[in-house]
Amino acid sequence: MGKKINKRDFLKCSALASGACFLGLNKLQAATHFINGKEELWKWSKLSRYFIETPRGSKCLICPNECTLKENEVGDCRSRVNYQGKIYSIGYGNPCSLHVDPIEKKPLYHFLPESKSFSLAVAGCNLACLNCQNWQISQVSPKDTRNYDLMPNDVYKQAAHYNCKSIAYTYSEPIAFYEYFLDSSKIARANGIKNVMVSAGYINEKPLREVAQYVDAANIDLKSFDDEIYARLNAGGLEPVLNTLKILKDEGVWLEITNLIVPEWTDDLNMIQKMCKWLYQNGFENNPLHFSRFTPLYKLTHLPSTPVSVLNEARNIALNEGLKYVYIGNVPGSNAQNTYCPSCNEIVIERKGYRITQNNIVNNTCKKCNSAIAGVW
Repeated sequence: MGKKINKRDFLKCSALASGACFLGLNKLQAATHFINGKEELWKWSKLSRYFIETPRGSKCLICPNECTLKENEVGDCRSRVNYQGKIYSIGYGNPCSLHVDPIEKKPLYHFLPESKSFSLAVAGCNLACLNCQNWQISQVSPKDTRNYDLMPNDVYKQAAHYNCKSIAYTYSEPIAFYEYFLDSSKIARANGIKNVMVSAGYINEKPLREVAQYVDAANIDLKSFDDEIYARLNAGGLEPVLNTLKILKDEGVWLEITNLIVPEWTDDLNMIQKMCKWLYQNGFENNPLHFSRFTPLYKLTHLPSTPVSVLNEARNIALNEGLKYVYIGNVPGSNAQNTYCPSCNEIVIERKGYRITQNNIVNNTCKKCNSAIAGVW
């Protein structure tokens, strides 16, 4: 079975000094079926907080997929199972990936810059993106990965031990391990550590509003601004994600948005302009927008990387539509990774990759002109 993480195991990771640490352990024992010979639940199971029993099976209410599962059936996210008429998460306390990251990697550029974030992931995802960069863990079950036995009360302790100001639920999809995400966030909040949600935002309103009470910052991946593209590229839909953005803003969560520009899929500049107009008209002009460069991965290896010229055009469109903080990601050396004051256009934060080389924000304002810079500084 998985074993508890300890300091010696953590320190064995040679990459820790550079700000990223992967901790691999042996796989959990035989896990081809949810029920063993004694009909006991898997150790890392937790009763789902959102489901109803129907004549056709138990219906999960965490996300818009709303999978209806018969006995022993597994949901689209591969992390929820019907056991004796009730739905259980099988991703509770068994993360497959643990890292200490710079907060800028999430990416969060306006939230506690230069701080460290204790980042964790559990296998599974409620979407099926053709371009997923973490498909090895997102498109499998928690029973298929090498995991740690790390319960919520231990998560914040590890974050505190490594002087992390936040815990990031990331890499796969925190919605798929919702109960673990929620309980860990509650304990972290009670112990003075902030919580970061890095997500595609494909979640129903009620569970989102509950967990938002304990989330301090989020980066939501707005994958396109077209419902058909969402269905064909991601197996999702646009409207639930737009609702997520509105709800997080309404709940007072600091929000940044990522839009990955995929050639032949999401590189239509008219669609990008439509997206930026919507963001401005719905009050997101102060929320950073990150245009991210696509790298050929998973099922889209035949496509080229996003031309830098397209990323620059998208950024100009966003700025012209009134968005104040627009960035370009995955393009080393780009000036569009810096934060500029919307009033005087001076650099207030200069970045080289994930490293900050100058910070000219004083008391939440631009050092030169005293204009407010939106964020959590």
